[in-house]
Amino acid sequence: MSDPATGPSRRTVLATTAAAAAALTPAGTPALAAPRPKATGTTAAQPYNWRTAAIGGTGFITGVLFHPTVRGLAYARTDIGGAYRWDDAAQRWVALTDHLGWDDYNLLGVEALAVDPNQPDRLYLALGAYTQSWAGNGAVLRSSDRGATWSRTDLPVKLGANEDGRGTGERLLVSPLNSDILFLGTRQGGLLRSTDRGASWARVSFPATPNPSGQGITFLVAAGRAVYAGWGDGGSALYRTTDGVSWQAVPGQPSGASAQVPVRAAYDAGAQALYLTYANTPGPNNQTDGSVRRLAVATGVWSDVTPVKPSGGDTFGYGGVAVDARVTGTVVVSTNNRWGPVDTLYRSTDGGARWTSLKDTATLDVRETPFLNWGATPKFGWWIQAVALDPFDSKHLVYGTGATLFGTRDLVRWAPQIRGLEESAVRQLIAPPSGAQLLSGLGDIGVMYHESLTVSPSRGMAVNPVFGSATGLAVAALKPAYVVRAGWGDQGNGASSTDGGQSWRPFAGQPSIASSAPGPIAVSADGATLLWSFVHWDGTKHPGFRSTDGGATWSEVTTFPRGGTPVADPVDPRRFYVYDTDGGTVFRSTDAGATFVRGAGSLPAGDVQFRIAAAPGRTGDLWLSAKWNGLYRSTDGGTSFTKLTSCWGSYALGFGRAAPGAAYPAVFQTGATENFVGVYRSDDTGASWTRINDDAHQWGWTGETITGDPRVYGRVYLGTNGRGIQYGDPL
Repeated sequence: MSDPATGPSRRTVLATTAAAAAALTPAGTPALAAPRPKATGTTAAQPYNWRTAAIGGTGFITGVLFHPTVRGLAYARTDIGGAYRWDDAAQRWVALTDHLGWDDYNLLGVEALAVDPNQPDRLYLALGAYTQSWAGNGAVLRSSDRGATWSRTDLPVKLGANEDGRGTGERLLVSPLNSDILFLGTRQGGLLRSTDRGASWARVSFPATPNPSGQGITFLVAAGRAVYAGWGDGGSALYRTTDGVSWQAVPGQPSGASAQVPVRAAYDAGAQALYLTYANTPGPNNQTDGSVRRLAVATGVWSDVTPVKPSGGDTFGYGGVAVDARVTGTVVVSTNNRWGPVDTLYRSTDGGARWTSLKDTATLDVRETPFLNWGATPKFGWWIQAVALDPFDSKHLVYGTGATLFGTRDLVRWAPQIRGLEESAVRQLIAPPSGAQLLSGLGDIGVMYHESLTVSPSRGMAVNPVFGSATGLAVAALKPAYVVRAGWGDQGNGASSTDGGQSWRPFAGQPSIASSAPGPIAVSADGATLLWSFVHWDGTKHPGFRSTDGGATWSEVTTFPRGGTPVADPVDPRRFYVYDTDGGTVFRSTDAGATFVRGAGSLPAGDVQFRIAAAPGRTGDLWLSAKWNGLYRSTDGGTSFTKLTSCWGSYALGFGRAAPGAAYPAVFQTGATENFVGVYRSDDTGASWTRINDDAHQWGWTGETITGDPRVYGRVYLGTNGRGIQYGDPL
């Protein structure tokens, strides 16, 4: 989602800055495959039942593909949350890439997917989220059982599933001439080909030269026995091969098309027509112009069939395109990045001669995902680049947006078709002692109040004020009905709740820096004092501010370390703690945040994600997660810390209900006791750890947030960067 009212999107900003790389990844972490000394604590394993908390998509659906010969079989790809298969019997999506772990966080971005029309059980994924220098190379996963099991081949190039152009067409294709041959179009590495069903890949000749920072090949699509390739770096925009070896620019291309990026293409076999969408940028952001073209492949005749030309203040591009396999001449295209009248789907039944806007007659039913009611009413969509028509049902049409997937069975009534697919980037989790089962702070879609873990929250982004990416979320430990949040909002960037997060009131005032750099926020145990830290998205740190009147007025705290994350003592309202990650020093306040003094020093420094957690029900009992530097604990309010020898890595840490017979809360962490990062629980104050996830449940990078449940022993809530909220219970 990218709405000017809610500030920078995690997908567009975080992917392009070095500071954001640290926010998304374990930046600076040594390769986890390298040998590590074993920790001295014992490590066991306990089976857990893992499930995904329901919200309703919450991320950019970049591609949907129906299998052309198997009814009810479809796949979806996302920019940071992996791939899914549609289970038609259960009417829900099944995650296919949760087995990818910490080392492979980059592979949770799906650049493209492909099916074999002649071998329905075969599925291929091209994975890799970023092309930047700090990201690893891409990989291809291949399956002969529809994604139940995988074989993997690492690629010599990087892919960019979470960069500009991620909503373009499928860059991966099974050759129509030979099912053993696959093509993969890349952004920077030209055209790759495999002759052994994806087991090995080699670069092959292609007539256009890649731009080191460009789009390269934007899609590959079969038209009969020919293959067409879109090219996004200027010059000829469309190439073709008829023998799978030599490629030529398609003759007669419209003069205006060379100045635009070919976004997607779909082939109508009955009409022998290729429909193409174009825009002045690849999207999903920044498109202001676009067109739709039709190529009669037998005659080479081009036609401009654009439904509506962007003009004046109504600027947009074109994105998705799909044809009806059952009815020749029926085609659907989508606008993209249309923020005035809002994006729509145009449908034609006569090959593009006339078009009807499906939005104009649509009825949207978002009762299953109430957060989509942001503003006053649900929007038909934004960032629509994925459009698919069921080859067995002409009225079953789906389209992806920046937040969910909509579907219809009659072209009039639309509802999210999203069960099982969750893609949010989770930044904060709080399991309160009463009220909601869970509170979550998310990238792009704000703060959610989870009455249930199996039903989309009825109170979330749509509850006024409308709220985008969350940067802070805190509850008053002795007054849990009082909650505060920070982030990007349409009525200021901070708000408070007196009913445990069910409803919110914007702060009456805010520091001027809050408009551009909202950061973490904390509230004292009694709810009387707020501490707000400010960090710009590019990593610039600013002074912290304090309020003692519920956010009406704020004063700068000159002794607060810039950009630090404040933590309130859960028992003593006078105590706050801040970890200065630049200097490796803990700062302490005993006067309700008015002033801070140095505590323990000479601790790990240099990473903004080193963080403090305060054990519930205790004063001054602090735990410091310092990633690969390990785990530290203080029992004297941060005056001194002792390093635990039971694990060598700690990335996120939280607390839950104590084990039966135990006096200390259960401790949960994403950490490492062996040679890999996993999810662990300790029932003996960190002396030993039990691994509670398994190799099938890893979800890429999970180092942002974790918490236990204070009401249910053993239950844990885990935040992921693209697979939503995972929660687990002991079996």
